[in-house]
Amino acid sequence: MPEKPVEAVLAFDFGLKRIGIAAGDTLTATAAPRPAALVTRAGPDWPAIAREVDALKPRRLIVGAPYNVDGTPGALAPAARRFADELERRFKLPVSMVDERWSSLEAGTALKARRARGERRRIRREDLDSAAAAVILERWLAGESGETLQ
Repeated sequence: MPEKPVEAVLAFDFGLKRIGIAAGDTLTATAAPRPAALVTRAGPDWPAIAREVDALKPRRLIVGAPYNVDGTPGALAPAARRFADELERRFKLPVSMVDERWSSLEAGTALKARRARGERRRIRREDLDSAAAAVILERWLAGESGETLQ
């Protein structure tokens, strides 16, 4: 049986003020936060996102799908879907959406644990956003099925 090729993957935690970004790959199945992209009235900072895509050359993009606790789509679901569609259009890469429920809470807990172990740097909102993107990517890497856009 042929081995699957190693793929670099970028994940996004979509928000109205910032978009968290994380990078990983299918070989190590780990994810690391990258600098978050700002969102203004004009929309996402597409040049910042393009710099990440150009630098890391991912083969796939993952976007967190916002769901409510009961499994219904969250208030940001339509905007996250539009963002995912635009990623696919701009970068011509496959895009999957993965349930992001509790990813920010999980990321916040991990960041607080790092501070408790002695990391001195203050935790900023953009750190939390990109840490949440890393959680989303780790879920996808662990095999959590995501909806692939057409």
